[in-house]
Amino acid sequence: MARIMLILLALVSSMGCASAKDLSASDLNARVIERRAFEAVIWGMPAVNYDLMYQQMLNLGGKPNQIVYWSRLFDWQNQTLTPNPDVIYLMAFFNTKDGPVVIEIPPEGDGVINGSIMDPWQAALEDVGPAGVDKGAGGKYLILPPDNKMAVPDGYIPLPSANYQGYALLRSIPKTGNKADVEAAVAYGKRIRLYPFNQAANPPETVFLDALGTVYDSAIPYDLRFFQSLNRFVQSEPWLVRDKAMIDQLRSLGIERGRPFEPDAVTQAILREAAGEAHAWLDLQYETTFAPYYEGRKWVFPIAPDAIKGLQSQYADPDSYAVDGRGVTYTMAFFSTKHSGIGQFYLMTIKDKAGRPFEGSSTYRLTIPAHAPVKQYWSATAYDRATHTLIRGQKTLSRSSLSPGLAKNADGSVDVFFGPTAPDGKEANWVPTDPSGKFEVLFRFYGPEKQVFDKTWMLGDIEKVN
Repeated sequence: MARIMLILLALVSSMGCASAKDLSASDLNARVIERRAFEAVIWGMPAVNYDLMYQQMLNLGGKPNQIVYWSRLFDWQNQTLTPNPDVIYLMAFFNTKDGPVVIEIPPEGDGVINGSIMDPWQAALEDVGPAGVDKGAGGKYLILPPDNKMAVPDGYIPLPSANYQGYALLRSIPKTGNKADVEAAVAYGKRIRLYPFNQAANPPETVFLDALGTVYDSAIPYDLRFFQSLNRFVQSEPWLVRDKAMIDQLRSLGIERGRPFEPDAVTQAILREAAGEAHAWLDLQYETTFAPYYEGRKWVFPIAPDAIKGLQSQYADPDSYAVDGRGVTYTMAFFSTKHSGIGQFYLMTIKDKAGRPFEGSSTYRLTIPAHAPVKQYWSATAYDRATHTLIRGQKTLSRSSLSPGLAKNADGSVDVFFGPTAPDGKEANWVPTDPSGKFEVLFRFYGPEKQVFDKTWMLGDIEKVN
């Protein structure tokens, strides 16, 4: 963090060296581009985050209104932001430019689906499954385009959207991590259906694209690629009233609807510099702005309250638009819920009990108290601190209450170890780290119960061990 502060101070100092009247026209224009590009990164973060995942789907040979999935528990090659390696992921990408689209969620029974259907700004249109509108009974969710004039027929759950594109992040939850249960979760997940409403009388087969064995990389690039992605989004989506102030801002960067994005070499250099500066600022916010979830401990809920409120209400409050908090969130995640704390709840930590960043070359212990208050499962996953993706090259990515062979202590608690090598006899409870980098840990509660929120059950801090 000290390095980031020095960079920011140096930038501020350099900008203050010359008075405005001494700046040339080219200097002034360069500063305008740099400032607007900085803000564009923060404002456009969730849209770029979405576009990067969508481009990876296209790279698999996919098309809109198809589903990317992993045919077993995925490995490190899923380089999305803080993905969950203990469930089966299904990502349904839809586009309603040709009319409404249906997503069918199967009823709970042989399996269970947990997830949300989102617009391309990653604001949830609605949650699905037992924690969603269908309450586990299954249902037909009808996603409506911005200009929809169609009356919604009986038997559908309408989801109006101000955008054409979007996706559903759907998780099929295995009963355990054993092969048979994972295969059953895959089969259950493939009962999801995605098709145009105009074919609802005789729905076509849903296309499932298996991403297993492919590097599916949507880590945020803080360089010219960020603006190329943002341009793709601007070209494909309508301007929302809340964002029209950005039209001129982006035009000055060379991003304008109906025109190619072709910045000259000088502008490209400015954009790269601005992206790097925005990255430093966003990372600083990530490290410093979230309040501890438990007093005196290092765990935080990694989404700002005003960002949650905005995402869940489509920014209905006329006096609030949490662009900063939203930007920070989507540097490290790609999901939102319509209703917090029902289907799942998350806590993140980037520091040990002593307040020091986690080093991949050291070994740490997390003790999870007995009787974790979850209806489904808990998990603890390590991610690369620099990218917020799974640590590349590792075979084990997390440990959870579903993990086969997980050892418990005599009192029912569980010790999970993070480090470059497993402590003797603790392989079943070990999550490997990269000794050349830093890491962070995300703890998931699936089906959280009230003890999580009234804090009568609490996670202790992660401690460094010899």
